[in-house]
Parts: sequence; structure tokens; C-alpha cells
Amino acid sequence: MLPTVRQKVEELVRLKNHLDSIHYDIFKHQYLGGKGPNGQRYHPAELERLVELMHYFEKEGLVIKSIQEGLVDFPCVRDNREEAYLCWKLGEADIDFWHTINGGFAGRQPLAHL
Repeated sequence: MLPTVRQKVEELVRLKNHLDSIHYDIFKHQYLGGKGPNGQRYHPAELERLVELMHYFEKEGLVIKSIQEGLVDFPCVRDNREEAYLCWKLGEADIDFWHTINGGFAGRQPLAHL
């Protein structure tokens, strides 16, 4: 699954960077100042693709923790039945870390300790 996730996260980051460059706020669904280039008020096509990608991740049960960093959590259950996340960040070759639900990125531990 990781090769597909990597490809989609790379696209997600590219789209976010482009939208940032044209001053489009993806969280408020508007251009800074309320108007886009040439005074248009509609969202750019890149936002539609970004939303499609986010739906893919949601459908697969994956959690995007940071679009900017390409940070993705994969839900899992430890041997002791505790829910946790396998944690991967764009640029990492493989999924090598995990953390507790509340631990977050700062609480990442090697998979050997899962």
C-alpha cells in the first residue's frame, strides 16, 4: 500500500504548495482577502483534486496528520489490544515507526517496540 500512498501524498503536498503560492486558504476555502486572481470568488481546480485525494485517504482509513509535511498515520492494534498508529512521513523509505493514539509524532518509537 505504501507505494500508492507515497504517490498520492507527493501529489497532495504539490497541490498544497501550489494553493499556498496563489494565496488560497484550503481550510477557509477562500483566497486571502476573499477574492482570487482576476477577482474570481470560486475555488481553484487544484482544490477539487486535493479534496479527492483526502477522500481516498479517508476511505482507506488513513489519517493525514500534516499535508505540508506529508505525514500519514495508519491505524493498527498492538498485541496488547491497544490502538496505535503506524507513522510514516514523506521522504522515509518505509514505515519504521509507530506511536500511541495520544503520543503523536513526538512519541514515535521504532517498530521493534510495537
